[in-house]
Amino acid sequence: MNSKISGGVKISVETFYQSEYSNPINSEFMFAYKITIENNNEFSIKLLRRHWHIYDSNGSFREVEGEGVVGIQPVIAPATSYQYISGCNLRSEIGKMQGTYLLENLHNKKTFNVTIPAFEMLAPFKMN
Repeated sequence: MNSKISGGVKISVETFYQSEYSNPINSEFMFAYKITIENNNEFSIKLLRRHWHIYDSNGSFREVEGEGVVGIQPVIAPATSYQYISGCNLRSEIGKMQGTYLLENLHNKKTFNVTIPAFEMLAPFKMN
């Protein structure tokens, strides 16, 4: 699990290869990732936007940007966390993602970015 703290928010990421949704013969590799967002601030925060950089070991690069995560903009109270699971498809067995969340401090209405740590997606059969 990869973790990073920025702006008083701890982001932790865990990845899983999804063999049942992958088709290596056709260069289709599906990964799931579970993200935990812990609010260590003394104010509630709202996740407004996400911005991802996705690198595939075949040399391709994608950016994904949008509102919220998995269709919602969660509010996270102080000393609590929010967790969600999402996925990423690659054209090779190895890839990497990293990015940022745009959050709003619900006390003073100011926005700020926090870092999503880089994490690897690796098909288990490539680990030896």
